[in-house]
Amino acid sequence: MPKVGVIMSKQNHLRGARVYLSGPMDFVASRADEKKLGWRNRVGDFLRHLEATVFDPWFKPNVRGLEEYGLEDIKTIDSRDNWTFEPGQAGDEARAKCAEQFWETLHIDLRMVDTSDFTIAYVPTNIYSVVTAHEIILTRLQIKPVLFVSPAVEFPAVDALREHLRDDPAGLELLKRLEAEVPVKPNPRGIPSLWYMPLIGGTFFDGFGFAPYREKFGWEKIPMDAAEERHPPRQPLFPYLESLVREVPKRWDNKLKRYVTNDDWLLWDLDNHTARPGTGAGGSDETRSVSRRSPVTG
Repeated sequence: MPKVGVIMSKQNHLRGARVYLSGPMDFVASRADEKKLGWRNRVGDFLRHLEATVFDPWFKPNVRGLEEYGLEDIKTIDSRDNWTFEPGQAGDEARAKCAEQFWETLHIDLRMVDTSDFTIAYVPTNIYSVVTAHEIILTRLQIKPVLFVSPAVEFPAVDALREHLRDDPAGLELLKRLEAEVPVKPNPRGIPSLWYMPLIGGTFFDGFGFAPYREKFGWEKIPMDAAEERHPPRQPLFPYLESLVREVPKRWDNKLKRYVTNDDWLLWDLDNHTARPGTGAGGSDETRSVSRRSPVTG
């Protein structure tokens, strides 16, 4: 296993932690490329090196007694071709069949979110993904951390095409119409939706920071590398994951104007687990206590 610049210790907080990888799968440019070369492969390599357990929806865990339950591949969404808005029984049956066909996938993905300790969510503002929002909200309703990656969004091919068409008024007009219809919305600072800001809290990142690790892990170069070269992340995810090995992060309290304990991070220490004497099924007052902080406001 390649070694990265992480000081491993007996107090590895990520050892055995379960991490779900959330992000667009349906409306990406190529599902085949996303499954084979997408960001999940790299983040999974990195997390497994840190001794975490990775839940990747492209490669779902086996379910005891239910072989291939919820299996998802690049053709899973082909069932959407049978969708119709036709009224009446025929339309109801077609829509029910679509829902039934995808139920297993929804079920197992949400169960992985439910049993994870935290979620890493890749949320570029130019790709539509209802699933990602659902998984983020489920994570936060359970008062678990979401590490939210919102990269810079640019369209260099569109800029090049505009330059190519500079002497073609008709072509430029068509390009303008296309940008409005798609729509093409650059977001070079990677600013996330305002709705996500109070929902997530403070764990936002503008990239993964792949460059220092590509050679060590033998990762094949992908378009995301070029994007991070154009916009080197100021707040990359990977160094944050490294720091999790050594310490549980604190959160910024904007009222107290200082960092305080962040009890969103409940990482079980099962290696040293022993039952507490004198506690029944309900536990003591201490074990029954939960955070009263809202998962929305953090």
